[in-house]
Amino acid sequence: MPRASAFAPDYKAAPYWWEASPPDSATADALPAEADVVVVGSGYTGLHAALQAARAGLGTVVLEAETPGWGCSTRNGGQVSTSVKPSFAMLTARYGADTAEAILRDGQASLDFTQAFIAEEGIDADFQSVGRFHGAHLAKSYDHLARSIATPNPAFETGAYMVPRAEMSAELGTEAYHGGAVFPKHASLDPGKYHAGLLALSRAAGVRIVPTCRATELERLDAGFRVRTEQGAIRAGKVVLATNGYSGPLSPWHRRRVIPIGSYVIATEPIAPELMDRLFPTDRVLSDTRKLVYYYRPSPDRTRVLFGGRVSLAESDPDRSGPILLAELIRLFPDLEGTRISHSWAGTVAYSFDTLMHCGEDAGLFHAMGYCGSGVGMAGYLGMKIGRQAAGLDGGETAFDRIPHPTRPFYSGSPWFLAPSVLVYRIRDRFGW
Repeated sequence: MPRASAFAPDYKAAPYWWEASPPDSATADALPAEADVVVVGSGYTGLHAALQAARAGLGTVVLEAETPGWGCSTRNGGQVSTSVKPSFAMLTARYGADTAEAILRDGQASLDFTQAFIAEEGIDADFQSVGRFHGAHLAKSYDHLARSIATPNPAFETGAYMVPRAEMSAELGTEAYHGGAVFPKHASLDPGKYHAGLLALSRAAGVRIVPTCRATELERLDAGFRVRTEQGAIRAGKVVLATNGYSGPLSPWHRRRVIPIGSYVIATEPIAPELMDRLFPTDRVLSDTRKLVYYYRPSPDRTRVLFGGRVSLAESDPDRSGPILLAELIRLFPDLEGTRISHSWAGTVAYSFDTLMHCGEDAGLFHAMGYCGSGVGMAGYLGMKIGRQAAGLDGGETAFDRIPHPTRPFYSGSPWFLAPSVLVYRIRDRFGW
């Protein structure tokens, strides 16, 4: 398909989720002179942390460089999993069996927390426990996947089961996979609606949200901090860094420990219901066994396909990444030939060098970040946890507090190694290494 014809006439280089939940640019609080807790970042992590602090009676301010939720909290695919990528065996080799089990329990807790929070707070976020189908892109990948789900972990029961290639039509209308695995407890939501509901709860709790107010300098005082911003300075008793993939020079120590990586997503124009039902007979969220994974799903109303992944060695822009993603979608589902793009957008996820999320405190400076592309549930869960820590409440501890947060020599936050790493992963994906 020629590049120009890949886009629908009403194409937008913006997240599909913004149609139902446009960025809130009309409501803004003034920057106060001081606060008990200052949170930098207004995504899931920041707002959950702020909500805990405000409900504990602390004066709480959220600083946002753009509009609230401008980053990946409204740009992700809306897939909610148990978040932790390394296996129990890998985690045990690193940290011992007790910590490994605790990490996996936190992973399951992040999914449980997200579902319970949305239900208890009455947020209309289209949350559904639809399950995940994880496709095997090579025959050897199917065998490896079968072995991995047959190995239990002591933290929780996944309920996962294999779907052989001969039975694929019950899951997907494609011949591209050699079967796959279903994880029935995974879920989906509308990221924009979830964030909008969380933002409303935070404001109702008394959190002050200050948009277009980039934090530029963090200074330690004898008691607390001074945070300088583009709108002036604010004194804070405690500070929570909730910037994840958008962590800049504000704290060099944290910046050296997360790797910002662009992820790209498209939404198709509306698809005929009978074709959608044939290609996507379930509402599951979808992914595959590539290291450079594709993640996709039907939209909550089943009118479109949302399809995301990594498209190039270097960072790109939505106008360039969109046609590449569309070509991959059509390769997987040839019956979508002729379908065009209605929305194309990008976001920046944060990886860590050990493929684990991390949180912790340094004398009143709290952080949670490094969700490795699986932050829809974990970001809110760890935001809640560090919010409880900052507020001095019980129940804020996690397994991620007690593991080291590694970096690498000569790394200062600019991932010069990303392009060669992506190339290596492409080769590994092709041959199944």
